[in-house]
Amino acid sequence: MRLVVVSNRVTIPERHEKAVAGGLAVALREALEQHGGLWFGWSGGISEDGAVRTVQRGKVSYAVTDLTEAERQTYYLGFSNRALWPNMHYRLGLTEFSRTDYAGYLGVNRRFAKSLAALLQPDDVIWIHDYHLIPLAADLRRRGVKNRIGYFHHIPWPPAEVFGAMPFSTTLISTMGAYDLVGVQTQVDARNLINGLVQMCSARADGDKVAMGRRETIVRAFPIGIDVEAFRKLAAASVRAATTPIRVTTGPLGTRKLVIGVDRLDYSKGIVQRLEAFGQFLRNHPEHRGHVGLLQIAPPSRSDVPEYAELDRLSDEVAGRLNAALGEFDWSPIRVVKKAYSRNALAGFYRRAQVGLVTPMRDGMNLVAKEYVAAQDPADPGVLVLSRFAGAAQQLGEALIVNPYDVHEVAEAIRTALAMPKSERQRRFERLYATISATDIGWWTRRYLAALSGIETPAEEAASVASRRRGSADTVRRAVRAASRPAREAGAAPPLSLIHIPD
Repeated sequence: MRLVVVSNRVTIPERHEKAVAGGLAVALREALEQHGGLWFGWSGGISEDGAVRTVQRGKVSYAVTDLTEAERQTYYLGFSNRALWPNMHYRLGLTEFSRTDYAGYLGVNRRFAKSLAALLQPDDVIWIHDYHLIPLAADLRRRGVKNRIGYFHHIPWPPAEVFGAMPFSTTLISTMGAYDLVGVQTQVDARNLINGLVQMCSARADGDKVAMGRRETIVRAFPIGIDVEAFRKLAAASVRAATTPIRVTTGPLGTRKLVIGVDRLDYSKGIVQRLEAFGQFLRNHPEHRGHVGLLQIAPPSRSDVPEYAELDRLSDEVAGRLNAALGEFDWSPIRVVKKAYSRNALAGFYRRAQVGLVTPMRDGMNLVAKEYVAAQDPADPGVLVLSRFAGAAQQLGEALIVNPYDVHEVAEAIRTALAMPKSERQRRFERLYATISATDIGWWTRRYLAALSGIETPAEEAASVASRRRGSADTVRRAVRAASRPAREAGAAPPLSLIHIPD
């Protein structure tokens, strides 16, 4: 069996490039190396040449093609990111539909199908990723492709009354019937998609099986994970390295406590509401003024889309207003840093922060929540405050779960997190870590491919997770006990105020 991965963007690694720790790209690359495979998609380049270029790296062939500028505008910036993205994040007011954009979206999928079909072998298993490529399997089937084809949807899938508000939504959702397996992040997403197929396409559903005509499609939740062990090591190394001072960014905090948010600058992430909630926390509890600060890391994205440019302006405006109203001459309560950091640096920031504030208005999973947990010191862990509208909330029930639309509720959760006794923080951390360790990125990849190949049942998956979670919990408890003993070694970790991380 050869694995064929298809995604909107494909980055070809350099010949001797070392894999960056963690991440979906690394997990997929490892799966491709294991099976021998092909990775197909958009190169990220713009040209009028639609030819496919193939590059071999080890056991993996990378096949990429450019988009034309018109395709970028219609398929990518247009329908994918101004219609599908807001609609699937339940933001009907921001959903913009254009027939020209939709035609461009379908055109790129047809072109990808034509190019990919010429590269396929009879025993290939095809794994397609995300909302840019929803109709790709239907286009492949029309070209006679009979291979097993799976799809994974990384963002939320909304209910039929939301998705159905978009023109041609019935036609688009019906293309899901061309897949053998559709994976989503949560049971809510799976239920929404199944109900949508039943209501909009008159499909017949039996549990996670959906029949449309002669084809049967399985729709199942596969919550994505992170490389927990690799990220834990990054965070621990940030304590030991002591090379570039963390005070470059968090230095003004001194020994003050840190609340951290890390998000791409996107309206689905609830960044403005989070800033307002932190301001409300300081107004409700003035005793914390001067003693705790919020660091919001928000690298810009899609800046050529007007809604994102407006969010960029508004986040600066809100942070400035709150700093002016609540700050002191030697202390600003909020820092918004609009740049991307390396995973090493982020691991160090998470480890330094007493509170991880992950409050999207809607998210498929949100891996920042899992990264924050993985980075914590078992002996003195921080507290995760998590939106109930993030897919991660379905797994991470030991976090403080909040409604991100209620700034007072989020404000009180920040206060609760900062005041939480160490014993309770450790108890919550142990359970959270056991969960993310049992369902890490390797487990997710293996589980999906096993289901796509038909070699693992849901009951077997559940038993495997339970066993892994028990083992992880025992390991974490031992680590907490060991880390809680007085440090006698010369190389013991320094206190939080002395943590350094690579820049």
